[in-house]
Amino acid sequence: MKDIRQRVIIDKVRPEIDGGRFPAKRAVSELIRIEADIIADGHDKLAASLLYRKAEDGVWRTLPMELQVNDLWWAAFKPDSLGIYEYTVQAWIDRFRTWHNRVVKKYADGQDVSVELIEGAAILLKSAELADGGDAERLKQKAAALKAEDTPVDDRVQLALDPELAHLMIRYPDRTYMTEYGKILEIRIETAKALFSTWYEMFPRSCADDDPGRHGTFDDCIRRLPYIAQMGFDVLYLPPVHPIGRTHRKGKNNATTPEPGDPGSPWAIGAEEGGHKSIHPELGSLEDFHRLVAEAKKLGIDVALDIAFQCSPDHPYVKEHPEWFKWRPDGTVQYAENPPKKYQDIYPFEFESKFTEGLREELLSVFQYWIDQGIRIFRVDNPHTKPLRFWEWVIGKIKQDHPDIIFLAEAFTKPKTMYRLAKSGYTHSYTYFTWRNMKWEIEQYFEELTQTEAADFFWPNLWPNTPDILPEFLQIGGRPAFVLRLMLAATLSSNYGIYGPAFELGVNEAKEAFSEEYLNSEKYEIHHWNLNQPHSLKPILTRVNRIRRENPALQQTRNLMFHPVDREEIICYSKWTDDYSNIILVAANLDPHHTHSTWLYLPFEEMGVQTEQTFQMHELVSNARYMWHAGSNYLELDPHSLPVQIFRLRRRVRSENDFDYFM
Repeated sequence: MKDIRQRVIIDKVRPEIDGGRFPAKRAVSELIRIEADIIADGHDKLAASLLYRKAEDGVWRTLPMELQVNDLWWAAFKPDSLGIYEYTVQAWIDRFRTWHNRVVKKYADGQDVSVELIEGAAILLKSAELADGGDAERLKQKAAALKAEDTPVDDRVQLALDPELAHLMIRYPDRTYMTEYGKILEIRIETAKALFSTWYEMFPRSCADDDPGRHGTFDDCIRRLPYIAQMGFDVLYLPPVHPIGRTHRKGKNNATTPEPGDPGSPWAIGAEEGGHKSIHPELGSLEDFHRLVAEAKKLGIDVALDIAFQCSPDHPYVKEHPEWFKWRPDGTVQYAENPPKKYQDIYPFEFESKFTEGLREELLSVFQYWIDQGIRIFRVDNPHTKPLRFWEWVIGKIKQDHPDIIFLAEAFTKPKTMYRLAKSGYTHSYTYFTWRNMKWEIEQYFEELTQTEAADFFWPNLWPNTPDILPEFLQIGGRPAFVLRLMLAATLSSNYGIYGPAFELGVNEAKEAFSEEYLNSEKYEIHHWNLNQPHSLKPILTRVNRIRRENPALQQTRNLMFHPVDREEIICYSKWTDDYSNIILVAANLDPHHTHSTWLYLPFEEMGVQTEQTFQMHELVSNARYMWHAGSNYLELDPHSLPVQIFRLRRRVRSENDFDYFM
């Protein structure tokens, strides 16, 4: 049973994921706010401390917590390195402040406080026992002065109320009967790029711009890099680059019978040339790959690789380790299927056998191999089809030695499964954004992702399209739909990506009605793109990505706030930095066919804006500028010119030369 003299109760420390089972998640560039509900009986004043440290450090660092409102206390720290940090909370009765408050009230009421002054002297002497040399002596002297009966009470009260005494007592609190939270919680600190990144996916075999009849190589990818960098992307994601199986190879449009020369799906991994640690020979050599990674780095781009833990029937693992697969009674290996769909070109691994230990060690070594080749970002294919505890183990092992590694989960599955993958260590996750088109469903979904506990562990990476998914909205909405979904993805989350060049060239023809599969999908054939088409979205991509880089408010996700407007076709939301130096407002017309307008009223007080000030709304895409006021303001959005407007709020500033300008 707890000691009832520990009167302070600490409850609901936040963030705390599943009772401390999993670490929360933040980036090294973030100020980390820790909160707790702290209460006690009676009216005594309380004090609390946040204790935090790097997990491998032995010494706790301490910060005083502040009371905000309604028994909510908080403190914040900024981590200086990657990895796991630990934190907990302590709280106690603040006897000095309780005494101080009582003396102030009684003295102001004209009551006799001589006894209280003697009590205060005892409190000071207790702190003197905790103080260092000179401070201990000063506290003893002040204690003696407080109870000196030959000194007028008024003079002793003034000593009691001296701010210097209060400052001294803060340094040496009496923590008798202190309450500790009882748990040491963890928070994983990720890289700055984990918080803010802009992804571009492309098939390297489709990069032979100079020779439409040729299979692309890594050298062709290097020649494509300036195009990607100019648009402002800082992650280049490549689908699997390994040898592709020939047995049951898929043909164009996922045909079960390929034609001669069909390259097959990159996700059918493994052939006689090698498996997950090998490179497709037509792409080039390992040295060519190293050169691609290095040249990308020079342009500020990190190369991300796809990891798909599955095999073609020709993968060396099938012969060398048949125990890693599920064998059917007829002597064949169970291929992947999701009835009625069949994937005869892919064998899944069997994780329920007595040979799982060897399998998981080998899969760990796949990650380690590519890390050794300079890769720091992995997009993992269908992680929800592998044991969740496997990911917790493998990501944990990798993060111990390489805390900078970023993992993106391609998991379009049930929400709780997606959340568990994030808790298990995945840095980012694909989301349902791809199918959220109505105002109410966008607001509901992103309020869940940014304003609930999910924000502490689930970081959304938004994709308007992927090689697997051509959403109906893009099929029927024309160019405005592409611009709209791009700008929503780029502003709702600090991490987003596109599958190109299909996206910027507006490819929107589906294989068949009611299908999200591209006609002539690049998954099954080599494409040769004309990147200089006049209708390309390259200019708007370049502009939007520049806006993201120049505005720190868009480099976070949890700072999202939606604003009510009277039209269901228009959605409005804002983001701002902690110091309000950068405030962004986004207004989007969700109807790609018709113009809509509305009146918008913003909660300027919550945004740190003085409502009596004049301020300017700078529309960052068109560079137009408007004067707004604290009341309602009019918006009109034509999807055929610009379906989304991104405003930066600029305040009026007076220069040293009495010249007004907006910043």
